[in-house]
Amino acid sequence: MNRILSFAIRQQWSGILAGVIVGGIALSFATPQFLSEFNWFVMLRSICVSLLVAFSQMVMLGVGQMNLSVGALGGLVAIIVGGLMDAWGMPPLPAILIAVAAGGAAGFINGWLTVRTGINGFIVTLATASAFAGINTGLTRAIPFYNLPPEFVAFGNGRLGPFPYLLIVPLIVTVLLAVFFSRVKTGRYMLAVGGNAHAAQLSGISVPRAIITAHVISGLTAAAAGVLAVAQLGSAQPSIGAEWLVISFAAPIIGGASLAGGSISILGTVIAVMLIGLIQNAMVLLAVDPYWVTFLLGALILTAVWINRYRAYRMGED
Repeated sequence: MNRILSFAIRQQWSGILAGVIVGGIALSFATPQFLSEFNWFVMLRSICVSLLVAFSQMVMLGVGQMNLSVGALGGLVAIIVGGLMDAWGMPPLPAILIAVAAGGAAGFINGWLTVRTGINGFIVTLATASAFAGINTGLTRAIPFYNLPPEFVAFGNGRLGPFPYLLIVPLIVTVLLAVFFSRVKTGRYMLAVGGNAHAAQLSGISVPRAIITAHVISGLTAAAAGVLAVAQLGSAQPSIGAEWLVISFAAPIIGGASLAGGSISILGTVIAVMLIGLIQNAMVLLAVDPYWVTFLLGALILTAVWINRYRAYRMGED
């Protein structure tokens, strides 16, 4: 027991976990509705999409780059999956597979442009975000797709007690990413590129391949988030993804990812998403102005970055 406690204290996410536990206890006393089964279902369902969005950016931070097109890409995929089922009458499974593949292809375009042009991925994804949003608006004329198959909508609203069916997808993605970055050679290479691209290149690691792979994984996870958002809302809204950018950075950074690359924390990101979900839920239950959520996220990002820099300074890394 002492060994487990000592291990938890040494981890970057231990402070965030303590915040989640203390916040949950405080909310349970502040408002009885917090412990209701339906409230937990609503909170966990909102976390499902946020976690995939956070993973999409976390992968890019791992290779020392950023993806500003996460929201636009996810929104485009949401429109594709909704359009295939509504306008084309396609069954859910092939529509989902095509839409997720489109997300992976969009991620490949981001990576290929970054590598081939030598332009910083920040600029490339800023440009492609505008392009994806333009395609979204052009396809839909800002009109949502409403007529989705009942079984698809039922999956988005279904639950087993407080646990939404949607939770299955981010749990699977969490396990896959944990195995990928800890056990698979390609995942370790990507973190090596993020830590020191020049040293990785001298060691025989293909930096362009690592960057393109990161963009493809980022595109696939953003696409999965887009599909889940459609199932959750019961319609393919053109506005899906418009507010994802802040949370895509907030969760991985609060969870311990380094902005300089080479260091990520999957468990830390999961706990950070839980903390953000808890804050959003608290704002609703306590009838606080929702705009304060955005303010708190900004404050949390600044605090997390400052703590990371202080830790790096203390360890002689900066």
